[in-house]
Amino acid sequence: LEFMCGIAGFISPEKIDLSIDRGALLERMCVAIAHRGPDDQGTVVMGRAALGMRRLAIIDLVTGHQPMFSDDKRYSIVFNGEIYNYRELKRELESRGYQFRTNSDTETILHAFEAYGVDCVQHLRGMFAFAIWDSVEEELFLARDRVGKKPLFYSLFPDGTFVFGSEIKSILLHPKIRKEVDAKALDSYLTFGYVPESQCIFKDVRKVQPGCFLRFSNGKFAEDRYWSFPLSHDSGKTSDQLVTELRETLEEAVRIRMISDVPLGAFLSGGVDSSAAVGLMSQLSSEPV
Repeated sequence: LEFMCGIAGFISPEKIDLSIDRGALLERMCVAIAHRGPDDQGTVVMGRAALGMRRLAIIDLVTGHQPMFSDDKRYSIVFNGEIYNYRELKRELESRGYQFRTNSDTETILHAFEAYGVDCVQHLRGMFAFAIWDSVEEELFLARDRVGKKPLFYSLFPDGTFVFGSEIKSILLHPKIRKEVDAKALDSYLTFGYVPESQCIFKDVRKVQPGCFLRFSNGKFAEDRYWSFPLSHDSGKTSDQLVTELRETLEEAVRIRMISDVPLGAFLSGGVDSSAAVGLMSQLSSEPV
């Protein structure tokens, strides 16, 4: 299900607009997506940055509160998603000297960013949309998972204000946004029945593209792609070998997604894909699914 935490926030221009109560605005932006995370809410306003998060607790129920800060308070993060290889990545980072205060995958992303910079996304296996604020360089880093399972919207205004969120409804609460429909996006919707990933129904709102990260500072941003679907090729394998490889890949994909500190369940559509996933869940679980 998509409703698994949500993030929201904004970066004010160098000359902060004192007519806006930033704390109250951030609170409203988070409340607007409370359905994504009923278990907890965390907000922080520091300098030009305002970061907020609604949490559905899945991993590290006690110490996983967000926003989360690096030891020196330079970096802060809000994160929506789940990192399936966080335990392996945590051990790797500990071997490099990083110390952990929690058992959360959120802290793993934070230390990975400290260790690898923007290349941290190459080390992450999972579904994610997160924002990291560098209070020294005053730079915001946004990243979205490879296939865009987790949504992440943003808006940049002429005065240098930058707003982001898991859902458009949070961004629309910012007083500077114009709620004008994008005619091209509307045309796409009426033609195809949906708004393509490269477009958004509102003129002032855009999406961080799947497999991309975005860096914002000094009123400007740049988006870079870190992953694309690999091109298909003839592996030279027999059909039996491909069937075995597919089964092993599916089993491993299901196994890593069953890491949780709360009970797991499944919704089935009745098709081959969901039935296969639940069948593998049953094989891998010591308890009934």
